[in-house]
Amino acid sequence: MAQQGQQKGSPAFTAVLGAIAGASLTAGAGGVAVAIGAVAGAVVLAVCEAVARSRQQPGEIPALWSRIVMSGALAAPLGWLLGVVTGWGPIVIGLLAGLLAGAMGLRPQKVLLGPVVGVGLGWGLGGLWPEVTPAVVATVVVVAFRCLSALIFRDPQVSLLAERVRPEDLPFVVPLAARTKYVGTGYVRDLAEVVGGAYTPAAADVGIVASLDDLAGPEFDPAGLDPLVREFYEHTTRFTLDIVPRWRLWVRPGYLLYRYLVARPLGQANVPMNQRETQRGVVSRIDTVTRPDQPVVRGWIRSYADTDEPIYVGIYTTYRRDGRGYVSVGFPLPQASFTATLAPRTRPGGGLVLSSRSDLDQPGHYLTFIDPDSGELTAAEVAGFAEQLDVYSDNGQLRAEHAFWVFGLPFLVLHYRIDRKRPTS
Repeated sequence: MAQQGQQKGSPAFTAVLGAIAGASLTAGAGGVAVAIGAVAGAVVLAVCEAVARSRQQPGEIPALWSRIVMSGALAAPLGWLLGVVTGWGPIVIGLLAGLLAGAMGLRPQKVLLGPVVGVGLGWGLGGLWPEVTPAVVATVVVVAFRCLSALIFRDPQVSLLAERVRPEDLPFVVPLAARTKYVGTGYVRDLAEVVGGAYTPAAADVGIVASLDDLAGPEFDPAGLDPLVREFYEHTTRFTLDIVPRWRLWVRPGYLLYRYLVARPLGQANVPMNQRETQRGVVSRIDTVTRPDQPVVRGWIRSYADTDEPIYVGIYTTYRRDGRGYVSVGFPLPQASFTATLAPRTRPGGGLVLSSRSDLDQPGHYLTFIDPDSGELTAAEVAGFAEQLDVYSDNGQLRAEHAFWVFGLPFLVLHYRIDRKRPTS
């Protein structure tokens, strides 16, 4: 699905980084050696960058070998700085460099591999070369880790799909960004002002999709749906949802850090940590934006009843491609969007499964930067993330399980009980 786009590079920045790396690696060897190291580093990194860019195809990121070289160049000054500030030896420097490299890899297996490689190489370098510098240790550890992880973990978790293309070239992306650093429950209202549409807050009797018939395809026949399941999707505001989140223990510390540092300040993707939080009360509404000759924008907004603190703001859309229908849910971010595109399939008993785990070329998760001036998109596929939503009727009671995986590991299931709202007097 890679698209054509423009390539960008900064030879001056690359040369400066190479010079800093070269100087760091030769620090302590005398002024002449440092000067030679700086010049050599600038030339080597600039040449590597030029070669990588010349071979880079439109819509691709630079070759792996050039990214590894760049990682080593970044590690050198960091290692030098650590040595100057702390005076730590090669084993500790190796450990810290490995921890950082592993954390940047995101995948849990890489996080564990990083410090093992770091300690092993730090110990080995210190034994073979007692005068080894922290900059050399950090560089060797990072480069070795990147090479080793490339051999072990061959499936890319993030890959560039398109660079500076038109929104219509990426139908699986919802190209709606937040114009400010905070998304919040007022996002759809602000969007209406930007696009010039008629804004309806808490629209009555609407669904997150207009019609499930739009999703018909080889794996999904809307005629076989349980009427309650269809009604939930096409008239979502008729129902209330009770959530019971089930987090895996291994992911809780990382999620808590993400939640307080990212989700709450951003006003987006602030999933409850436990059932006690959901007992505060959860408000659910769909805000819409209507424009002539344009699909209705449907923003499903969920927030805590006592504070109106956002849980998430999702823009729901559907589209068809090659005889199949798909659901794309866009989560606006500042100047960007995170989109989940899901393929439908029939569940035994009349239920509906929407999943990004598919061999088709459309489903997946996409992080997209949206140029504020031109509206052009630069999108990356986040292959390491997956989700599946299963909605079904259990003896007349609507239920749902929303499961999530990261790097193939399950980390969260949201259990929903869905009830029809009681009529107001």
